[in-house]
Amino acid sequence: MIDITLDNFQTELVEASLTTPVLLDIWAEWCGPCKQLGPVLESLEVEYEGRFKLAKLDADKVPQLSSQLSQMFGVRSIPFCVMFVGGQPVDGFVGAQPAAQIREFLDKHVPGADELEAQQQEEQAQEALAEGDTDAALEKLQHAVATDPANEDARFDYVKLLLQLGREDDAKVAFAPVIDRRALVRRFDSLQRWMDAIDAAGDSSQWAQRLADADAKIAAAKRDFDARFARAQLLMAQQQWTAAMDELLEILMRDKAWSEELARKTYIAILDVIEPPKPKVAEGQIPPDDPTVATYRRRLSSVVLS
Repeated sequence: MIDITLDNFQTELVEASLTTPVLLDIWAEWCGPCKQLGPVLESLEVEYEGRFKLAKLDADKVPQLSSQLSQMFGVRSIPFCVMFVGGQPVDGFVGAQPAAQIREFLDKHVPGADELEAQQQEEQAQEALAEGDTDAALEKLQHAVATDPANEDARFDYVKLLLQLGREDDAKVAFAPVIDRRALVRRFDSLQRWMDAIDAAGDSSQWAQRLADADAKIAAAKRDFDARFARAQLLMAQQQWTAAMDELLEILMRDKAWSEELARKTYIAILDVIEPPKPKVAEGQIPPDDPTVATYRRRLSSVVLS
């Protein structure tokens, strides 16, 4: 719990809520219901084990902030609690409510224990990948998906890593629960296009011959888009991403709408797959783009908009 003042309002309330929800309790020393509510909120903060932070604002000591929030929500009495999420006040309640009712309020805005654990496992997996420990990363991502099946980032990274390691069957099993969501989540659609490319490429012992066959067809007819797309899929199966995008650009430069924009959609799928997680930067700074992804995005824009 922390006391909010004019000096720390921005850092301890607004900025802090960007990473963890903050419940602001507006109270006063003379307010009897406030004194009843305070211990209940403090107990809930302990019970929720860091899934939200409790902050207190003395309405008499910091009237500017308390009156501004009261006007925003149309409230004229205290105790008044305001939930801050993502740097913004999003909800509130008035009065000394019982713990059970406050839990219902909190659960609308505070991540569940399983959700939070999965997020932590996802972060640890990215750290392990940065250190080159793919075994540890795979274990943590598997645990994250099992703990919180709705965590889209963890599932994307888990399926992606399985495919990178050549474990296509395991990747398809991990992807199966969200296969119907590919139309709603673009990155899931991107994973499906990668798996489609692997299936289309067939037996890896035949890849060299298939590439040679595609090259021969393209040499004979530069507008043989079926051959070019087959070549791009073979390159995707081998994780030769920039070469695959170069081939897809050859299609796009000649026919942007070919096969219901299949080349453009596949190109975007590759960008989704190869884009690394954004590095952590200081508050207020913009994380840099991956140079390869940035370059190929510009090339796509140049072709599509020409």
